[in-house]
Amino acid sequence: MNFTKFLRGRWKAMGYASKGALTLLRTEASIQVQAAIAIVMTIAGFYFEISATEWIAQTLCIGLIMGLEGMNTTAEAIADFIHPDFHKKIGHIKDIAAGAVVMTAIASSVVGLIIYVPYIQQLFQ
Repeated sequence: MNFTKFLRGRWKAMGYASKGALTLLRTEASIQVQAAIAIVMTIAGFYFEISATEWIAQTLCIGLIMGLEGMNTTAEAIADFIHPDFHKKIGHIKDIAAGAVVMTAIASSVVGLIIYVPYIQQLFQ
């Protein structure tokens, strides 16, 4: 295998992936909300000077939610493409995909509380 050809292929793939991420951010309200929350949490991280371990946890949570939100959008788009009219099974599939996002958001919220409650409590002492 030609290493240069391999690198060009990876570079091209990154272009497609970046295009997809920008399309997702421009067109989907749910990912826009998640991105806004991610920005607020990042600002909070700098303000409270959270530890490296806390940054790792926060970054992983943001990435998981944003990535899963993208996969949820993909599942919904595929389901709508396959069966544009209402169908009980398609609705079930969409609900499961959305449920995965909700579970991740709840877990990420708990992580956020574990990180930030002590810092917020220090503000009031």
